[in-house]
Amino acid sequence: MFNRKKGFVSGMLLLSATACFAQSNAPPTANIPNGSSLKLRASSVNANTYQWIRDDVAIPNATQEEYVAFLPGTYTVISFNTEGCASDISQPLILTAGPVTSVSADVMIKKQSESKAVSISNTFEYNIQIKNNGAGTASMIKVLDVLPKELSMEELGRPTLGFADYSLGSKTVVWEIAKLENGQTADLKIKVKALNPGMISNTATVSAKEEDPNLANNTSTDVKSVANLAIPNVFTPNGDGRNDTFTIPGLELYEANELTFFNRWGSTVYDKKGYKNDWDGSQLNEGTYFYLLKIKIASNKWEVYKGFITIIR
Repeated sequence: MFNRKKGFVSGMLLLSATACFAQSNAPPTANIPNGSSLKLRASSVNANTYQWIRDDVAIPNATQEEYVAFLPGTYTVISFNTEGCASDISQPLILTAGPVTSVSADVMIKKQSESKAVSISNTFEYNIQIKNNGAGTASMIKVLDVLPKELSMEELGRPTLGFADYSLGSKTVVWEIAKLENGQTADLKIKVKALNPGMISNTATVSAKEEDPNLANNTSTDVKSVANLAIPNVFTPNGDGRNDTFTIPGLELYEANELTFFNRWGSTVYDKKGYKNDWDGSQLNEGTYFYLLKIKIASNKWEVYKGFITIIR
């Protein structure tokens, strides 16, 4: 008879050892499943106390009718009746250890930046998602994300599971989760600022306590294009020779570009293909306007930048 409850396996095996009567049962064998136990019970008549024995050595305090065995070995028992009469030692029960089973959990990670175009000093978000693809429950999950020199941390979000921390000295995000069930996911958002232009590569890794059958998905790298542009948010076309035109440093590197300005009602007030940093905001009043800038970074790929500009005369 076997009973499974909360991962504890209990087996009930009978050993015959009747006080003052010799026994002649054939020696049985049984297996203790890994991480479990077997409950042994002496089958005796008129017995008052017992002594359980493992590998010919009496087990301390094992004097009840039942004994829970956790270890492999050869078990026997002697029973005593109320008059102190002892039985012959029982036939042995040989317990063997079950094979050690390996629990596996396939944890995977995906790091992805938001799709918006980014230039120098712009902020943007990464989303880190981890998932347990099975087969067992993953435990002691740990995510490491070291920010490259081209980025600075602006805000560490609150993860959907576990706890995350950021070390300024090493520029490292550490995210830990106690447990992740099969098929379960968790997310963490990180807001960063672009400090330098170029293709910025950022890699995050995940690990767990359990054996992982697929290490290929334990690492995720995101590559983000940061344009060598510094788009201002104010200019002062007052004729003093300083900041009189809407100038975007770095735009000269992108001859294929389109710049459009809108007023607060969404009407186009300026539109130019191949903008040359020469617009002075003529015929516009002071105030805030919205821009849409497109630059061609590859043969068939454009990046789009959106923002606002304030004109002060």
